[in-house]
Amino acid sequence: MKTATAVVLLLFALASKSYFFGVANAADSPVLDIDGDELRTGVEYYVVSAIWGAGGGGLALGRATGQSCPEIVVQRGFDDDGIPVIFSNADSKDGVVRLSTDVNIEFLPLRDRLCLTSTVWKLDNYDPSTGKWWVTTDGVKGDPGASTLTSWFKIEKAGVLGYKFRFCPSVCDSCITLCNDLGRALDGGQMRLALSENGWPWIFKKASKTIKQVVNAKH
Repeated sequence: MKTATAVVLLLFALASKSYFFGVANAADSPVLDIDGDELRTGVEYYVVSAIWGAGGGGLALGRATGQSCPEIVVQRGFDDDGIPVIFSNADSKDGVVRLSTDVNIEFLPLRDRLCLTSTVWKLDNYDPSTGKWWVTTDGVKGDPGASTLTSWFKIEKAGVLGYKFRFCPSVCDSCITLCNDLGRALDGGQMRLALSENGWPWIFKKASKTIKQVVNAKH
């Protein structure tokens, strides 16, 4: 009887160990692009809807009605991949973008000089006219902490093939902050990103074949 009990306890211990290691490994899992390669910081990617057709196309810069700057984050039509972004980790020593970790997201467009603000994403102030917390630009790149809290986002799994964005920064342990997924909402005829209870699924596409060769060479 003692032997049977010992075997059960051993199996339970092994199962528990496997479970906790699995949770830890999941948190460190890399985000993958549509080629199955790890997303890397400083590399340009299109962020495109994982739902084709009526789900729309890629993310890009836009302008809110009656407002030139800062620019806003909008989704283009289904036949348009949008504008490339680059990711930067709060942990600048890690060149791989991982699930559930804080990242800056920055558009790299060919811009006119109308807006001199940054193209780094940030969560804007609450908009009482629409009841939304919109994602805009003019965020701060790097310097993780209380002063840059609104510029940090996370990437999480959304189903089997897609990923979702989430605003739930952990760059400031003492800060009280919102913690929600990013979904889509219409505003003035434009589809925009905003805080939501349900995140929209996206996929990541390398912006050029040259980039694909560079990324593959790093493996």
